Amino acid sequence: MFDHVKFGVSDYAASKTFFLKALEPLGVTVVTEWPPNGVELSQPQGKVSLCLHQTEEKPAHLHLAFVAENRRQVDAFYRAALEAGGEDNGAPGLRPRYHANYYAAFVIGPDGHNIEAVCHEPEALIRVGTISAA
Repeated sequence: MFDHVKFGVSDYAASKTFFLKALEPLGVTVVTEWPPNGVELSQPQGKVSLCLHQTEEKPAHLHLAFVAENRRQVDAFYRAALEAGGEDNGAPGLRPRYHANYYAAFVIGPDGHNIEAVCHEPEALIRVGTISAA
């Protein structure tokens, strides 16, 4: 829906570290950096990006929701984000008030932003094949 989101952060190094670690399970890496304190992050062959830059301004808190391909990625995002210093704002799970397959996790990042990973797909079914003797 968007090309990129850019916002200011109060501690560039901490925010860059947080977002790279928290979004690593979603395949997000550095696309480019610009001096002195700016970075663009995206998924491989991504068409959208997240840009962070150092600022002294006090931005309003944002809610950023990242697409996860499956529920395992949501779970991995949540663990990685907490390990990166994020604060729990909603453990991985279904949010049926949005829709039946809305599986998401929420953390608060270094500047108080609500960061979410969400999968809209039903849980993957594991099919076990059987072999029968003739």
